[in-house]
Amino acid sequence: MTGKKADIQKLVELVEQLRGEGGCPWDKEQTRETLKPMLIEEAYEVLDALDGPDPRDLKEELGDLLFQVVFHAQIAQERGEFHLADIIDRLHEKMVRRHPHVFGDALLKTAEDVLRNWEDIKAAEKGRASASRPDSEKSLLDGIPSRLPALYEAYQITAKASRVGFDWTRLEDVLLKLKEESDEILQAYRNPEPEPVAEEVGDLLFVVVNVARFLGIDPETALRRSNKKFIRRFRYLETRVKEQGRELKDATLAEMDALWEEAKSNERSS
Repeated sequence: MTGKKADIQKLVELVEQLRGEGGCPWDKEQTRETLKPMLIEEAYEVLDALDGPDPRDLKEELGDLLFQVVFHAQIAQERGEFHLADIIDRLHEKMVRRHPHVFGDALLKTAEDVLRNWEDIKAAEKGRASASRPDSEKSLLDGIPSRLPALYEAYQITAKASRVGFDWTRLEDVLLKLKEESDEILQAYRNPEPEPVAEEVGDLLFVVVNVARFLGIDPETALRRSNKKFIRRFRYLETRVKEQGRELKDATLAEMDALWEEAKSNERSS
């Protein structure tokens, strides 16, 4: 497959036709606002495909996500703002600028060096773009999207902080912090006011994200896999109880625990 070139222009022309005179009534009605949920949905479907075994699914979902990008570019072109070519040119320039160790003479030997340099370049870019803002208002955390899911937002916040050395040095220390936050939940739980409990639960989740980041694990992917594992085992419980002619609500906790362990054992042996 090496050497094959992508003809993205035919996709641009397709969207132009869908939005143009004699095109699709539904496509012509879409706006930036109506497309927002679809963009999010397509991104999550790509994540699903990344976890799956079939590369054909990933190819399909990446295509759907790309279609959203081209669709937004078409709307911008209709509004006289920019063209898809401008997006590609801007992206190309930015990637060349942020990889001086590849396209220039910078010497960056490790991935950590690259990330630190990336942040330095971004900070310089942001500084030029917001020169009117006083330095006291600028932050390393500027630029993190406000609409990120909270799990990913926490990951991005701590990842950026870690690149300037604000991080634990040992996994054992992160796990000690996890125990500390668990203890604080118990203390807050004994308090009749609900707000402190909610705050402590948030702190616990924040540290859990740090555990994942420290180990180089994407917390969203890890949690999604655990969700799927729970669903798979819970469905096994439901099926086994129904085979006995009963409803799950009629089973005891001990019976459900036994079936849960059975499901786990079946997975290990398969």
